[in-house]
This record gives sequence, structure tokens and C-alpha cells, in this order.
Amino acid sequence: MAEAKIGVIGGSGLYEMDGLTDVEEVAIKTPFGDPSDTIVVGSLEGKKVAFLPRHGKGHRINPTHLPVQANIYALKSLGVEWLISVSAVGSLKEEIHPLHLVIPDQLIDRTKSRVNSFFEEGVVVHTTFADPFCPVLSNIVYESAQRSRAKVHQGGVYLAMEGPLFSTKAESNLYRSWGASVIGMTALPEAKLAREAEMCYATLACVTDYDCWHESEESVTIEMVLSNLLRNVATAKRILKRVVANIPEKRECSCVTALQNAIITAPDRIPTQVKKDLALLIGKYIK
Repeated sequence: MAEAKIGVIGGSGLYEMDGLTDVEEVAIKTPFGDPSDTIVVGSLEGKKVAFLPRHGKGHRINPTHLPVQANIYALKSLGVEWLISVSAVGSLKEEIHPLHLVIPDQLIDRTKSRVNSFFEEGVVVHTTFADPFCPVLSNIVYESAQRSRAKVHQGGVYLAMEGPLFSTKAESNLYRSWGASVIGMTALPEAKLAREAEMCYATLACVTDYDCWHESEESVTIEMVLSNLLRNVATAKRILKRVVANIPEKRECSCVTALQNAIITAPDRIPTQVKKDLALLIGKYIK
């Protein structure tokens, strides 16, 4: 099977990676079902990269029904250690304009209908999640965006909502009062599962609109979102090439050992099938 240490999950509008050579499409079966689509593995900037369109080619899957467990597990099975997520978001702050980029460092979870862990049955795992994004990878994404001359904000709170409808004005203003920077529908449970998979995870959040709180701007419309989306995608593709080129060979952050002291269940009480299904994740700690 093809292998890649770097993974990219493309959000709305980003359904393929420019510049990939020696391309191979890989269909992967996981204990959690099929991922959103086949994974494209190829070379970019001299490094192997695995690309997965989050919503499937043609944007077929809505945020609530994304097979996130299968997506992360499939990328992990290819050897992915560094995972960059591209996500379309709305702005909750005046200074974060449409077409700006944000590299968030915090999350607020307002989802309610999604599976948030690989460890649902047979094994209890409590992974630290105080800092949900890898600081090393996030910094690489930020510096790459700066060098691409994009207007980018370092740090910020990404509020993950359920969707698929956008916010009410009351909700939008509530989230602003919490100090949230941007709002989107896909960073969770992706970030949680990436942490459980001991991946370095960062999000390139591409702002399409001011959500619906902004009095001097028209409320968000799908036409506005799609127009800005296409412009953001072109910027994101340029940035991703720089990110890939600057990712180091070795990881030295705490993401690498996220499960080391997190598995609570006694090894002899974990069912054999669970150990087998989750060996990719817990195999180096539990035999």
C-alpha cells in the first residue's frame, strides 16, 4: 500500500491537490466503515502527501454525516503523522474580514450528533486536549501563509457548530460574547480523533463571510460563501505547497505520545476484537 507522512483534508471547494505527481488512488476499508472518498497519494515538493476530500468529490456528504473516524483511521493506516485541515468558516470578529485566513489555536464544541472518539466500547481512553491543535504544525502553516502574502491571523477560537444550517443572529452574537473568532462545521470531531491517532493536526481556516451578526454587512448567503470559497481555495493551494516543503522529518511535540498515559482500561480486560480493531492506534501500548 502507498505511504505518506503528510496528510491534507480538503474542505468545501478543495477537492483535489494541485502539483501532485506519481499519483495513486487508494481505497481503504476501516473498522469504522469507508472514508469520504478514495485517498489520493502522490509526491509534492519531494515528499509523499495523502489527500482526502472531506465531503467527497462533488461535495456529497453533509458535516453531520462525515465518516470522520474512517477518514482519520484510513490516513493513519497510510502512515500520516502530520495532518493539515482546510476549512471554510465564517468570521465572528470585525478585524477578521472575508477572504482572510485564521490558524486557530483553540476550539469550542457546539456539535451534538457526532461520534467524538475511537474508543467507544471495550476500552476507556482519556486523552488530554487542552491545546487541540499542534503548535509546531500550526506555526508552519502560519509562516507559510505569511510567505504567500495572504492576510492571516495567528491564533483564535474556532467554534464548531452542528449545521448544516447556518447560525441564527442570536446564536452568532452569543458566540461572539464567548470570544470565538470563527465558526465552522468540520473541525470537530476531526481534531479530537487526530489527537487520539497521535497525529499533529492544524487547521487552515478560510473566511468566506461575517456569519450573520454583522449589521453593516448583508446576512450570509450561499452565493456569497461560494464566491469567496473559490478565491480562498486558490490561496490555500499555494500555501499548502509551502507547508509541505517546510514540514520536518522528525516530530518532537507531545502529539507523538498522546495515548501514552491515557489508556485507563486494564489490558487484560480489553476484548480481543477491540485490540485487533484498534491495534493501529493502541498497539504500541497494549499487546
